[in-house]
Amino acid sequence: MAAKSPPDSTPRRPVLSVSARKIKDNAADWHNLMMKWERLNDNGFTTANKIVNMRISEQFQDNKLEIACDNNATEPEKPTPKYNEELDNCCAELLETLKHMTKIQLKMEKLTSTTKAICDLETFHRRAGNCTAPFFHTWPTPYFYEVSLKLSEMYKKELQLKQTIVQDIAHSADQDLMMVYLSSWLYQPYIENSSMLLLEAMLLETGHRQHGVVAELAAAMVGFGDLEADAVAQTKIVTTATISYIQTRIFLNRIESCALEL
Repeated sequence: MAAKSPPDSTPRRPVLSVSARKIKDNAADWHNLMMKWERLNDNGFTTANKIVNMRISEQFQDNKLEIACDNNATEPEKPTPKYNEELDNCCAELLETLKHMTKIQLKMEKLTSTTKAICDLETFHRRAGNCTAPFFHTWPTPYFYEVSLKLSEMYKKELQLKQTIVQDIAHSADQDLMMVYLSSWLYQPYIENSSMLLLEAMLLETGHRQHGVVAELAAAMVGFGDLEADAVAQTKIVTTATISYIQTRIFLNRIESCALEL
């Protein structure tokens, strides 16, 4: 008689349904996309900083030439500005960064749309009399959609802001405005501080994270708020002014487009 093999003491993971697996994959995709966005944001800030420095340097040189021309009566006319190849390359690089960020934002919208479809499917099953339990721990399925939609809207608005910055940063003659552009690009006013907490909570619910990680993140965010209150307050002031200006620019651009069409 063959000896029976000892029972496997390793606990087996529960088998996820197709919808649950998709939501879990979406949570991982959200993490990857948001991390890619942050890397692109850092790269874009480095490029934008170079553009601003070159523009300020050009303005300084132009001012020196104007003073020299005013003092030299024999100078018939002012020299024409030279083509700046490095500035043009930086503008192209910043535009390329914006294109990658646009692709990421579109993928975020697709993730949100997929989650909405899963919610609709679950609603259909409920109406058919099939009572479904939560896919993971405590979150009802619609909450995954609410979080995805909130994150997607943040990045959509931030992308619109960055589009305007890319269009204007190399053409502005106002140094203060250029510094506001840099600050806005770096601090991303439309992406709220709660975005990372929402992401980590979603990763925790789907089993990608452990409880301690989210607790540490929440504590770090509270500590950061206590230590950097003054800096955050100053950033909010700059953010309010920037958003108002950007909204005006978008409105004027639409008026110009309508005028050209007429």
